[in-house]
Amino acid sequence: MDLSFFIYLSSGLFLGWSLGANDAANIFGTAVGTKMLRFKTAAFIASLFVILGAVYTGTGASRTLGELGNVNTLAGAFMTALAAAISIYWMVKAGILVSTSQAIVGAIIGWNFYSGKETDYSILSQIVSTWVVCPILSGCIAVILYIAIKTFLRHSHVHLLRQDCYTRLGLILAAAFGAYALGANNIANVMGVFVDSSPLKGFSLPGGLTLNDTQVLFLIGALSICIGIFTYSHKVINTVGNNLMKMSPMIAWIVVVSQGIVLFMFASSALKNFLDSYSLPSLPLVPVSSSQAVIGAVLGIGLAKGGHTIHWPLIGRIIFGWLTTPIMAALLCYISLFFLQNVFNQVVYQ
Repeated sequence: MDLSFFIYLSSGLFLGWSLGANDAANIFGTAVGTKMLRFKTAAFIASLFVILGAVYTGTGASRTLGELGNVNTLAGAFMTALAAAISIYWMVKAGILVSTSQAIVGAIIGWNFYSGKETDYSILSQIVSTWVVCPILSGCIAVILYIAIKTFLRHSHVHLLRQDCYTRLGLILAAAFGAYALGANNIANVMGVFVDSSPLKGFSLPGGLTLNDTQVLFLIGALSICIGIFTYSHKVINTVGNNLMKMSPMIAWIVVVSQGIVLFMFASSALKNFLDSYSLPSLPLVPVSSSQAVIGAVLGIGLAKGGHTIHWPLIGRIIFGWLTTPIMAALLCYISLFFLQNVFNQVVYQ
């Protein structure tokens, strides 16, 4: 295989590293911040299940990004992913939770404008609508869980030591589920732009397990997410785990479970097909922001408790990051494509 492919793929790997550094906090930031899990333990669990989710459930959401913009050359995919990664890195360095989904969508739109390709505004409106639906849905789920668990604990008279044991076990399971959902939903943000131009081939593993070409690509991307989790996620974890709102272990569990449920609902082809078969309302298969899901869950619980414990100035900074990230990624992608084509003589679109 041509070595140049892996050079082009490096921007996607950088984006995966940035996602791991940023979104790891959404999986276990609350658990680590409340001292219920050690960082290394949570990072290992998250990494394992991110890989499983990316490889086995990641293809659904990637199709939607392909419909938004068919980035059909490796050089174009390289710069699209790099523009999104740089935008995220700047925000992560400032300790601000950002949306990887918004960054890659902004970068794809920048590629569409530069290449003269028409942006499918029906797909774009579908994706943008999830930026509103995702935090609201997560907040509603978190409030329901909060009221239900609070009522249960009031009437169950569970001993504090046993309650602590159940909470720790629950946080481990929640982190595993949240990581699986993150890999399933957000691997499209990391590797989705490379699907159409990737030369990778599928292969079989011992035991009869077979990975197709897209799953191999997603496996490589998932490994880069894991590296980001282990190497650079500490700073943003403090934002979620300690600074956004002081949380008890029970609330930490609710936040992780709520965001995991929301990401899974937007990533599961099986769930969508099941609901459609019974003519029930279903959500589109769209890569959504785990950051928005976590913020929605925290705000939902905070408002249910009266809103006095929420760090509102920090919420304002995060929302500002959400608004500026896609614009920054689009502009950066557009300008960078010009230099890549005219200075380095690379074919960035066909």
